[in-house]
Amino acid sequence: MSQIVGRRPVLIGVAATLLASPAHSQKPPPRIGWLSAGSEPDPFLAAFREGLQKLGYVEGRNVVLDIRHAHGNLEALLAGATELAQSKVVLIVASLTAVRAARTVRDIPILFVISGDPVEAGLAQSLSRPGGNLTGSTFLSLEIAGKRVELLKEALPRLRSLAALSNIDHPGERSELRATETAARMLGINLAYVAFSQSPFGASPELDKALETVRRARPDAMIVFPEGATMANRVSLANFAIAQRLPSMFGWAEYAAAGGLMSYGASQRDAHARLASYADKILKGAKPAELPVEQPTQFELVINLKTAKALGLTIPPLLLGRADQVIE
Repeated sequence: MSQIVGRRPVLIGVAATLLASPAHSQKPPPRIGWLSAGSEPDPFLAAFREGLQKLGYVEGRNVVLDIRHAHGNLEALLAGATELAQSKVVLIVASLTAVRAARTVRDIPILFVISGDPVEAGLAQSLSRPGGNLTGSTFLSLEIAGKRVELLKEALPRLRSLAALSNIDHPGERSELRATETAARMLGINLAYVAFSQSPFGASPELDKALETVRRARPDAMIVFPEGATMANRVSLANFAIAQRLPSMFGWAEYAAAGGLMSYGASQRDAHARLASYADKILKGAKPAELPVEQPTQFELVINLKTAKALGLTIPPLLLGRADQVIE
């Protein structure tokens, strides 16, 4: 009896030591930083969250999102990147143009979605093996650049002249232009290249000059290359095209939703949702350097019938039937 009684304080002391040890303390969930140049509500953040949920992640339980929106302010974007780097996040997701700020962070994995060529932009050594702390997804598809011209020709059988509005600061712009020129030439369309240099942030004097050049050229239609600056100005671009009675083709659904006639390209929302799978892999130990940059394999055609009616256009029924989304 005395032996049993004598051991109780020892056993209690051991149990208390084990419970107080770091090995038995609850580990905090990993923190993922989200950096966006835009504002809220953020459809791309919502898509990323959905992607995480499908993989079994629950915010506050096994993952935490540390969110920074710059609301179109470059200084706020740079500050947000610095804050995330200091807040012990295990990785940063940089939405579209935010990657320019996020890339200044060297020792944290960064996932991106961009419209241009990540190799030309210096974000990756190659698409198959990025080689650094960044990887993600690119919308750049030269086949799609040519397909946009073909779809515009299908909508406008009498199309003979086309203005191509392009930001020369966009990585991969020259390749996209060549693909567009080739498609136009094969279809007997005269392409007028109208270039401008423009940051997604701040005023747009060069873009205004470029639009004046388009107006004076009086083309049959206008095609706009998708990237940060034209995305930020998509409403004014759509309004300009309608005011000039110009059928317009864009690269993402957001342009058509803003009033553009047509868009054809990958879904930005889907791309951000797919980033969750890369986040999952990194949380489980994968290195960004070894995760290939993804390229889209599915594309959506969006037609804005409200804009077509405003321009007095009738979209061919066969083309309308192939649309993934029709805005009425």
